[in-house]
Amino acid sequence: MAKKSILPGKNNAYPWTFASIGGVTRVTISSGNDIAHLDQLDQKLWTVLSCPVKGLEFDEKTLALLDTDNDQRIRVNEVVAAAKWLTAALRNSDLLLQGNDHIDLADLNESDENGAAIIASAKRLLARLGEDRSDISLADVAKACEAFDEKVKAKDDAIVAVADSRPYADNTDDVIAAANALRTKVADFFMRCKLIAFDEDCASAVDVSVEKIQSISELNLATCSNQIADYPLARPNKEGLLPLADGINPAWQATFQQVRNLALAVDYPEADAISESQWNAVLDKLDAYVASLSDDKSAKVESFDKETAEEHDDNQLVQKFLLLYRDFYKLLKNYVVFADFYTRDDSKLAVFQAGKLYIDQRCCDLCIRVTDMSKHADMAGLSGMYLVYCHCVSKVKAAEMDIVAVLTDGDVDDFRVGKNAVFYDRSGQDWDATVTKIIDNPVSIRQAFWSPYKKLWKFITDKINKNAAEKEAKQMNDLTAKADTATDKLATKPADPAAPAPEAAPAEKKTPFDIAKFAGIFAAIGLALGAIGVAIKGLGDFLSVHWYNVFILLGTIIFIVSGPSMFIAWTKLRKRNLGPVLNANGWAINAQVRVNTTFGATLTSLAKYPLVKLPDPYADKKMAWWKKCLITLVVLGGIFCALFFTNTLRHVGLPYKKDVPAATATDSTQPQAQPEAAAPAEPAPAEPAPQS
Repeated sequence: MAKKSILPGKNNAYPWTFASIGGVTRVTISSGNDIAHLDQLDQKLWTVLSCPVKGLEFDEKTLALLDTDNDQRIRVNEVVAAAKWLTAALRNSDLLLQGNDHIDLADLNESDENGAAIIASAKRLLARLGEDRSDISLADVAKACEAFDEKVKAKDDAIVAVADSRPYADNTDDVIAAANALRTKVADFFMRCKLIAFDEDCASAVDVSVEKIQSISELNLATCSNQIADYPLARPNKEGLLPLADGINPAWQATFQQVRNLALAVDYPEADAISESQWNAVLDKLDAYVASLSDDKSAKVESFDKETAEEHDDNQLVQKFLLLYRDFYKLLKNYVVFADFYTRDDSKLAVFQAGKLYIDQRCCDLCIRVTDMSKHADMAGLSGMYLVYCHCVSKVKAAEMDIVAVLTDGDVDDFRVGKNAVFYDRSGQDWDATVTKIIDNPVSIRQAFWSPYKKLWKFITDKINKNAAEKEAKQMNDLTAKADTATDKLATKPADPAAPAPEAAPAEKKTPFDIAKFAGIFAAIGLALGAIGVAIKGLGDFLSVHWYNVFILLGTIIFIVSGPSMFIAWTKLRKRNLGPVLNANGWAINAQVRVNTTFGATLTSLAKYPLVKLPDPYADKKMAWWKKCLITLVVLGGIFCALFFTNTLRHVGLPYKKDVPAATATDSTQPQAQPEAAAPAEPAPAEPAPQS
């Protein structure tokens, strides 16, 4: 992180310091006291106002602890609250800058309520692990959480074991309720059966009498369920069998049907009636199950739940503190300031840097995971950077993701959609990457310098290839048409000699030779050759004046051709901003994240080969030097003619004149022509003499 002028802040009660980082002035966070006073930092001076909790190279447990409102975003107020909680619990808040995952309990502030709670929980946690130490680490918390999970699992297994002992599975509770409702009524039925078996003459006495039914027959029987329920469950018999299908008291029929379907049909699936012993067997199974549950286990479960709840709270509190203690300063360096991004240290990459992309003999260090491609289509183009979107697939992790790589050096001639590459994530795992989209912007001044010439060369070669392809297609069509005609003639039947000959087609009328048209063409060619001659003569005159005019001319041509492209590239490279790319990923960027030319060159590394002196037996033959010079002269001559005929070179003393104007003044150095002598005047005719 390059620090150029550090100035004290004057707009806040707390004396903040500022530094120039990435071409933008930002506040510095360099002490625990700075962290403790984050609530006094003007929110307009924060680099980030919110960031997502997903898709970052950061411990998601820590981010989840910071996201107190569970809205999947880390906001300024949540960062400030965490800073207050941490600095109050520590005796020396400068310890946060170390990023350790362990702490001595003596460094915690006992006078603070939160600090005292952390100390108490840490001591209980260490006691459960059988450790007698004064320090605690995240490794200790991991062991405690593992032991807690095993304890909870044992409890769950016990519950499952009890559940597995239920005689009628998930229906056991319903069977217990229905059987208890019928328990006394069924016992009454079997006792009546025993009396009939003892003395058959008492059958009418123990059965329901007709008189009882007659006494309520005139009433609405639907409202007499209580009276009907007092009647026997079924008509008693000397065999002592309780019918399962028919003959059940209507008031008890629904309850009995539930017991029959859920229990009796399971134990006695083919029985039409059951005996008292069979009924009692069902009750014994239910009573044994109920007894197993009431063996003082409710008190044990309650005690167990209370103990595990305390253990769980201790583990969570200590883990929360240690995670924030380790990661909070790292978050600030990627939130309040972007120090990790501008440090350019592989061990301290920014949280949004997903890894490295190797493509086209270069390595792109600035790769960001893309969460929503539709948002990137609208926002990322505003960054002014050359962006390469790739879809990455890992067969090892059985996962897929989209990334965007920022290209900041080298040429882009071979980049295209569909090109394959290899992406390495932060853990070093390789992914198969395929280019899916490219946003074209200048990469460097050097690339912008050669861009017009490459575009011109591509335009010329494309035109030549297109014309050649069109001619080839035309010739192929002509040959095909002629071949078809010849084949048709061979396939036709010979003409009958007696048949009249077909009339000859009228001869095509030839266009007479237009001498005026060709004269105009020849005149135009002559004018063009004359203009070229004038241009060549002017070029020769210009170059013959001074020897350095050759370099002036070459520099002028290069400036006119490459200058605009280089100027546009320079203006865009100065304004490259990573902010829109992060905004498209859900960040709320509050300040520009500049990627200027100097810093951008460090984000992309090009392949560098050593000088090979051994001969290559399969190398292409090099072009002769005179051919290279000839091609160079032809290209430069063509460029010169184009600039000359467009009158672009008039500023360097080479104007293009189509007509040579007539002289308007007489050269003083030439002798003046003497005026011609006036011709002698003819004598006037003599007057006639007067007559006398």
